Amino acid sequence: MPGSAITIIIAVLALIIGAVIAFLLTRYVLNSRAKTVIANAEEALADAEKQAEAKKKEALIEAKDMAFQMRNEADAEITERRKEIKNLENRLLQREENLDKRSDTLDARDHQLSSLSGQLERRQHDVEDAEVQARENLEQTARMNTEEARAELLNRVKSDVVREEAKILRDSEERTKAEADKKSREILSLAIQRVAADHTAEHTISTVSIPSDDVKGRIIGREGRNIRSFEQITGINLIIDDTPEVVIISSFDPVRREIGRVTLENLIADGRIHPARIEETFNKATELVGQQVHEAGSQAAFDTGIHDLHPEIVNILGRLRYRTSYGQNVLQHSLEVAALAGVMAAELGLDPAQAKRAGLLHDLGKAVDHEVEGSHAVIGADLARRFGESPEIVHAIEAHHNDVTPSTVVAVLIQAADAISAARPGARRESIESYIKRLEKLEAIANSYSGVEKTYAMQAGREVRVMVEPHQVSDNQATVLAHDIAKQIEDEMEYPGQIKVLVIRESRAEDFAK
Repeated sequence: MPGSAITIIIAVLALIIGAVIAFLLTRYVLNSRAKTVIANAEEALADAEKQAEAKKKEALIEAKDMAFQMRNEADAEITERRKEIKNLENRLLQREENLDKRSDTLDARDHQLSSLSGQLERRQHDVEDAEVQARENLEQTARMNTEEARAELLNRVKSDVVREEAKILRDSEERTKAEADKKSREILSLAIQRVAADHTAEHTISTVSIPSDDVKGRIIGREGRNIRSFEQITGINLIIDDTPEVVIISSFDPVRREIGRVTLENLIADGRIHPARIEETFNKATELVGQQVHEAGSQAAFDTGIHDLHPEIVNILGRLRYRTSYGQNVLQHSLEVAALAGVMAAELGLDPAQAKRAGLLHDLGKAVDHEVEGSHAVIGADLARRFGESPEIVHAIEAHHNDVTPSTVVAVLIQAADAISAARPGARRESIESYIKRLEKLEAIANSYSGVEKTYAMQAGREVRVMVEPHQVSDNQATVLAHDIAKQIEDEMEYPGQIKVLVIRESRAEDFAK
């Protein structure tokens, strides 16, 4: 019994000693692991701090670059504005000098007329004195009878009168020209004063507000599918950048840009944005803008008091609402020319209605000059002739840029009114017109090839997208077509940088489940 108790005691002691050893070992292991975890955490924290510091530096560098770029753009814009102001000041100074010179010329002419009037009176007195002297001489001549004396007197007086008549005619002609010049200036001044002109500066972009920046992702679509379809269908550029809640629409064709704007706004309002819906909305927007074009043409005809225009002419006239020339809205320009021509015709005793009609229609060809080859004056005259306008109106349209020599007073009045409207300070800007002409030339070159369905100049003229008929142009032919178009652009145009020619060949198959 005592031996078994000792054995139990020894066993208990052994268990206690083992438990202590196990506890010490466990604590040692846990301490080691804790130190390892702490070391790893400290190392990860240090790496995170390094990465944060690096990203902070990158953000600072990027912010500085952006600020530098914005400052350069602002400086460039300020410089350009200063140049425009300086040019305007120079033109105003030049016009003041011209007016001063004309005023001096008119004063000199008035003085000359006064002097000529005095000379004429003196010469009349001289003729009368000469007649009296001749009568006395004849009376003293004993060898002449009454008939001979009368004949001699008449011959001498006739010779003097012929000379004086020629002199009076020349003086009268000069005086008439001076008075006509003065009268024409008065008529032009009166016409300009009675017509108030609104000039609109041309823009090639429109902005569309969106409810949130999340909509931008839906407009872009998965892998850019929606934005590619939108640009292909409408022929415009969508610019989606970091500007909050705004999408920019860019196109040199204002009608096309307006259709794109209406399409995008309707898509955003509807909320369903996918290729099929884009095409459907685009068709509806095209119809809506067509109605607005007709309303604009009807309103222009109403404003000028012309109520018997052909419906096609009304539609073509309405398209000028979205057309600009050198930064000047062509429809407003046409209304202004009509008003100016009407005022001048009334002052000259002509038919104001005919002058207004010719002025309103004089730039009709600009609505389709990108579709038809030739001068817009000739194109407009052909359109007017086709839709039943009178020969006088057709001639005034065709002659307003001297494509033919003007042969009527109305044609000359249209030339004068067109020049007055275009010459107002700030009415026109050459750079925008040159830019648009270059884009129209790009589209015209691509459209000249067989099999081309539609052509859009994109990215400010740096890219030309050409949609072809898939049944007429194969894949291999599309490659050759892109090369030919690029080669013709190189040969016929001057442009900065390079232009990308993208030929798109798309096949569609559709059916209906009934």
